Amino acid sequence: MEKRILLELRGKNPSQVKELNLDNCRSTAIVGLTDEYINLKILSLNNSGLTTLKGFPTLPKLWKLELSDNRISNGLNFLHGCKKLTYLNLSGNKIKDLVTLKPLEAFEKLKNLDLFNNEVTNIEDYRSKVFALHPSLKYLDGYDKDDKDAEDSDAFSGDSYEENGNNDSEEDDVDIDLGPLVIDDDSLSQRLTETKPSLLMSIYSVYGLIFHMGYLLKNSDDEVEEEDDELSLSEVYNENLEEESSASPLYEAEGYLDEDYDDFEEGDEENDANGEHNSKTQEGANTRENTEESTRGKKRKHEDDDEN
Repeated sequence: MEKRILLELRGKNPSQVKELNLDNCRSTAIVGLTDEYINLKILSLNNSGLTTLKGFPTLPKLWKLELSDNRISNGLNFLHGCKKLTYLNLSGNKIKDLVTLKPLEAFEKLKNLDLFNNEVTNIEDYRSKVFALHPSLKYLDGYDKDDKDAEDSDAFSGDSYEENGNNDSEEDDVDIDLGPLVIDDDSLSQRLTETKPSLLMSIYSVYGLIFHMGYLLKNSDDEVEEEDDELSLSEVYNENLEEESSASPLYEAEGYLDEDYDDFEEGDEENDANGEHNSKTQEGANTRENTEESTRGKKRKHEDDDEN
């Protein structure tokens, strides 16, 4: 049971816990549940294997206790620390006689008691005797004194629990003044009429919104035009820069050097042509000279032959 309690706490302080479910934790006695749970309102120990309630803690705010399907046969007096107990489920236990139920007389606010599937239910006039034993009791085993089902009559619920004085406001002495929360229909309608905007104000609001939207659109168009003007100015600046660079002395010098280089190439071509022409002329002169020399040689030989 101790491990189950630690698991259900989930890191909370015991004083912060308002509801605790320990069903099926399998323990024969109450272990690990202490008086620190001062704000605990609902506790469930169904089918836990309990045989006794000895050591049950003092829980001043507990109003609902589930103890069904255990093996409890006596010891209900150990619940005396739960003065606000209103709902008690002891069905499926080992209670055999009315004497065992005698300690429940101390619970003045007990409204709902369930003893179904206990041997005590076999006693003659069991229901009338239990209702006589506990005058505050309203429901026994799910039925009232007239054998009406609790679901069909004024069933036990949180609302009836608060009506019986078990709410926290009385315990904590909290005084809340609800006067300012009362709403007067006449004053509310008058306020709505006073705060209702006129038609003229609504029209002014619409015109103001349209004007503001037009102003924003105009500003956006002006910004686009300014960007276009900036682009055109940059283009003009680039064109002027190119014209100035072409008219600069450095640009003229480059053109002059290009012209000299072209003239130089043309001079080289003329010199090459003149050289070829001169060489051809020289070759023609040499050929004529050789022809004349051979002719003169032939004449001398012929004259020599004539003389001999």
